[in-house]
Amino acid sequence: MSGTAKKRVFVTREIPSDALKLLKSKFEVEVWPEETPPPKNILIEKVKVVDGLCCLLTDKIDAEVINAAGEQLKGISQIAVGYDNIDLEAATKRGIYVTNTPGVLTDTTADYAFALLMATARRIAEADRYVRDGRWKIPWGLMMMLGQDVWGKTIGIIGMGRIGTAMARRAKGFNMKILYYDVARNEAAEKELGAEYVDLETLLKESDFVSIHVPLLPSTRHLINEERLKLMKKTACLINTSRGPVVDEKALYKALKEGWIWAAGLDVWEKEPTDPDNPLLKLDNVTASPHIASASYETRTRMAIMAAENMIAILEGRVPPNLVNKEVLKVRPPEK
Repeated sequence: MSGTAKKRVFVTREIPSDALKLLKSKFEVEVWPEETPPPKNILIEKVKVVDGLCCLLTDKIDAEVINAAGEQLKGISQIAVGYDNIDLEAATKRGIYVTNTPGVLTDTTADYAFALLMATARRIAEADRYVRDGRWKIPWGLMMMLGQDVWGKTIGIIGMGRIGTAMARRAKGFNMKILYYDVARNEAAEKELGAEYVDLETLLKESDFVSIHVPLLPSTRHLINEERLKLMKKTACLINTSRGPVVDEKALYKALKEGWIWAAGLDVWEKEPTDPDNPLLKLDNVTASPHIASASYETRTRMAIMAAENMIAILEGRVPPNLVNKEVLKVRPPEK
């Protein structure tokens, strides 16, 4: 090795091999070997000595972790679109660049969200259990396992960003009427897809399916609460592939148990992993999955490569392609 030692990067979990090779071609890389996130004391220990941190949404990179970092820590590269697990203000103050992986998982996540919608509407997971448990006793029954039609129904999309718009494209293919609510209008989606901008109350009242695609912010925490669930149709399905705390789970359980709404499809949970005793898991009208909306081989590899490219740019003194905290450029301008 020549004159200058390689910069060091700590990766908080195993990542696809192509991305790991890319990082190792440039840096000295250490990967946390466990499936579970590294404990906080380990994160604090590592940020004291590394130049870059590659992390996942389940790693809590709070002010305590960031303020423990050595002066050499230049970047935090998140392998996810969301970054609510990272204290951006603390990172910016320290001149630490924070990046994410937007766009690359849009279609994969929308595919899954629509698949979850279909599975919830047609009771696919419940039907699978019905067969496996030996409860299927007659060849065919007119009233057996009745579900909800999807074709031609009304979908309400909360959050018409990249993924929300991709979800709307899929709904358009099923001849659905598309309503949406967002803090800002998406006129491009209106023009392309015939989506109609409405207030949240109208969306909840008129939609047969409500699909959530918003980030977790103070303003979106428990956005779907008891009051709003009561606005929905008794035949409606709620689909959440965004962030768990956007939905008040206690209120949702009550809504499903008491028949305010018909069913829910949940890929995200208030606490992850959710407790096996979570009462929502005891309900047949809940279709559950373990936060896997972006989990395809192709997409997870692209996400990790994007994160590696972000890290390389940061540690080479360039502005990374997906910088989240752009104010940091005033605190620590790029070297190149």
